[in-house]
Amino acid sequence: MSVAKVIEITSTSPGSFEDAIRKGIAKANQSITGIRGAWISEHKVEIAEDGTIDHFRVDMKLTFVLE
Repeated sequence: MSVAKVIEITSTSPGSFEDAIRKGIAKANQSITGIRGAWISEHKVEIAEDGTIDHFRVDMKLTFVLE
């Protein structure tokens, strides 16, 4: 039997949503072992004063197995 835990994190990137997802998972992997999946619950862009996209932001839930 295995038991999993779900945590929620937020990650940003100036480049893309995909980059924000990859960076968030990579950072979480530095302190959490056994990450098995990610569910992206929100996508958001932050707009600069000149009207361009400044940052892409994702809120995601990560699932990992408890040892």
